[in-house]
Amino acid sequence: METTIYNLNQITKAAQALKNGELVAFPTETVYGLGADATNEDAVKKVYQAKGRPSDNPLIVHVASVEMVEKYAREIPEKARQLMKKFWPGSLTIILNIKPGSLSKTVTGGLSTVAFRFPNSQPTLELIKEAGVPIVGPSANTSGKPSPTTAQHVYHDLNGKIKGILDDGPTKVGVESTVLDMSTDHPVILRPGAVTKADIESVIGSIDLNHHHVGKGEPPKAPGMKYKHYAPNAQVYIVDEDSDWNTVMEWISKQSFTVGVMADENILHQITLPKNADPFSLGKNIVDASARLFDGLRKYDDENQVQAIVTQAYPSHGLGLAYMNRLNKSAGGQHFKDLGFK
Repeated sequence: METTIYNLNQITKAAQALKNGELVAFPTETVYGLGADATNEDAVKKVYQAKGRPSDNPLIVHVASVEMVEKYAREIPEKARQLMKKFWPGSLTIILNIKPGSLSKTVTGGLSTVAFRFPNSQPTLELIKEAGVPIVGPSANTSGKPSPTTAQHVYHDLNGKIKGILDDGPTKVGVESTVLDMSTDHPVILRPGAVTKADIESVIGSIDLNHHHVGKGEPPKAPGMKYKHYAPNAQVYIVDEDSDWNTVMEWISKQSFTVGVMADENILHQITLPKNADPFSLGKNIVDASARLFDGLRKYDDENQVQAIVTQAYPSHGLGLAYMNRLNKSAGGQHFKDLGFK
């Protein structure tokens, strides 16, 4: 089947497709999600099939009101309500214990918890309200590949596999939401995002950052914890903050293939690019870089002209923590200095 691109005047058609058990990708402020009726187990199974995603990886449930959460959550702790009031709609996902049997294990990855998110996207909130049900929404890409930040990225990966894509242009944040586990005694961030640890602690006090590595056979509690994510076809190398970009350019000039160079405007203006370097601007700051990271990785995948990509690191605090989390996964932990250079 040919995948339909729905414009913002066709939200009713997109919602009807969801009600019919079809898959519809939708925009959020972070990345595009792959939507299915969260209460329709057969529809949710199609999400795993379309993405090629392991079925023990839980799905985030997108809602258009706190009342939707109350329908499924066993309880909403007071601190969780405080965060909802402060950051919803927005890029904070909250994991809660759910009422037994209220949602399929296909949604929960076999766990007794579910991750809820209230996205800051008016078209998607209208879509959820029109459909009348919460919708699951992992990133709308082939599993393991860079997340989609435009409808065209979704179409590239999933054309013919899903019913439609609700197009609202490029996303603003560019990295997936912060995932906060509030199903335990002490809240813990399982995946960093634009809502930072400091942001959350300013509302509810001390929380933890997850440093647990999910082992083989162990179900992850949130997306992005277990499997390689965000990886383009070409190997990515992280250029650390203390690295000399002139040395990087010298290495590129000696290669027999084209190398992608992802860096901010300040660095791109200072260096001399060899003929076999293909630059991509990350903008002027960490906000720009986070919004553009996946777009750059996908550019190189779509053009299929580079065999390696060197990408600028940022300090791992604030939004930089989310950026470096995604970049490390894209690179598989590989750094330029691992090649024997500094």
